[in-house]
Amino acid sequence: MTETAKQPRIGLLGAGPWAQRTQAPALAAHPGVQFAGVWARRPEASAALAEAHGVRAYSGDDGVDALLASCDAVAFALPPDVQAPLVVRAAAAGCHVLLDKPVATTAAAAEEAADAVRRAGVASVVFCTLRFAAGTAPWIAEQTAAGGWYTAHARWLGSLYAPGQDSPYARSPWRREKGGLWDVGPHVLSVLLPVLGDATEATAARGPSDTVHLVLRHASGASSTATLSLSAPVEAAGVSVEFSGESGTAALPSWGEPVRSFEAAVDALLEAARTGRAHDCDIRFGLRLTEILAEAERGLGLPGV
Repeated sequence: MTETAKQPRIGLLGAGPWAQRTQAPALAAHPGVQFAGVWARRPEASAALAEAHGVRAYSGDDGVDALLASCDAVAFALPPDVQAPLVVRAAAAGCHVLLDKPVATTAAAAEEAADAVRRAGVASVVFCTLRFAAGTAPWIAEQTAAGGWYTAHARWLGSLYAPGQDSPYARSPWRREKGGLWDVGPHVLSVLLPVLGDATEATAARGPSDTVHLVLRHASGASSTATLSLSAPVEAAGVSVEFSGESGTAALPSWGEPVRSFEAAVDALLEAARTGRAHDCDIRFGLRLTEILAEAERGLGLPGV
């Protein structure tokens, strides 16, 4: 058997801008896996991305099953409510899953996906970028180990929808509908929860446009606030997370290039599949993020489950 044949075969579900810029380049460059193919709902999209990386293209409902049958694992770059039912199918086919965040936009859909992964006994990782980036992953671990935190304040102000902006991510219907709470909220929660503990209380208030202000109480007794938006003026855009406590203050460092972060997430999935030990950022963690965000959404009087 050749070395390539020994490598796990990983397929990609999705061919949009995030897949083009992050998942596909990372899978193609990763020395430990064989990039097995690309599926997309639009045949022309899967064909273009597959051709760019010299892999097979799949489309249509039958194409999902064909890709799953040819893979040991699959990565997702799909809208969350398209992703969740396909996770169920992937797990049933015996594929390990590398999910995008959020897992879904309802707790029921996320729970169904998590249950399918548990029943199948496959490994799972949710790609919360800051948990895998070289600049931030060790920093989060350091703050978790330090403990003694009293409070935290997070701010993630994107400008996707600011006047004059033309990001391809702004064309996503689900992102336009759900806003900063669901798009950047998982990133912030993925930092706050491991350091301060699970959220035992969550309240939310509206700000301008899609801006949401979260106030959380954590299992450690600490509290945190987060301001989340995709509609901030360009001059106001930026990201910060700061913890305050017995050790003073600690501020989130920069995290670098997302392709390298996704490669680290692939490594985490391979390790979980090899050892059978769940990763801290697995689908159960992704389910918990969805539950918290859905609770906040209900508190805003928005439709949610």
